[in-house]
Amino acid sequence: MTILKAELRQESGKKIKILREKGFIPAVLYGASLKNINLQVKSQDFVKVFAEAGESSLVPLEVSGKKYEVLIHQISQDPFSKKFLHVDFYSPGEKKEVEVEVPLVFEGESEAVNNLNGVLIKELQELSVKGLAHDLPREIRVDIAVLKTFEDRILVKDLKINKNLEVLRGSEDIVALVEEASTAEILEENVPAVPVVEGAQTESLVQENPEQN
Repeated sequence: MTILKAELRQESGKKIKILREKGFIPAVLYGASLKNINLQVKSQDFVKVFAEAGESSLVPLEVSGKKYEVLIHQISQDPFSKKFLHVDFYSPGEKKEVEVEVPLVFEGESEAVNNLNGVLIKELQELSVKGLAHDLPREIRVDIAVLKTFEDRILVKDLKINKNLEVLRGSEDIVALVEEASTAEILEENVPAVPVVEGAQTESLVQENPEQN
């Protein structure tokens, strides 16, 4: 895992905007045995590490030569640009269990989808688990190849999960299944797109707005 380097941050309030313009993300480090420490990390460095670790894997964080094992506990992003605005780093310690949402990654091909014209239904997109930080996975992979008919189901108990983790969902909860496509969906897929005739559209506009002539 790439080490993420951070610097102590003095800026706050209105000066945070200037910090972001310089390519930094304001952050806070805290934990069971830590008081809040204001930090700043280079945006390009954080983006790289976040893509690698997500929010459920430990990240080595270095601050002024001291290293911490942290989780990217919470992030704030601009709703339009998706740029990171703020990050919380949480240091859980070696013996403290934490709860996280681990994303499910669906892979493989389903015969029920390919051969029976079915629709894959993902009942869960992530899974809540609890355990020591070093046991937490980046993601949980789900092989949909077992979905061969409309009767097949992938349940929580079918997932390959570290035995040291406690799954905070019922073992019989459905993760994914394939349903038969509805008549409306089939018709929608087979209806050809109606081409737009630019000349006809222009003529219609001219008729509606005679004062422009």
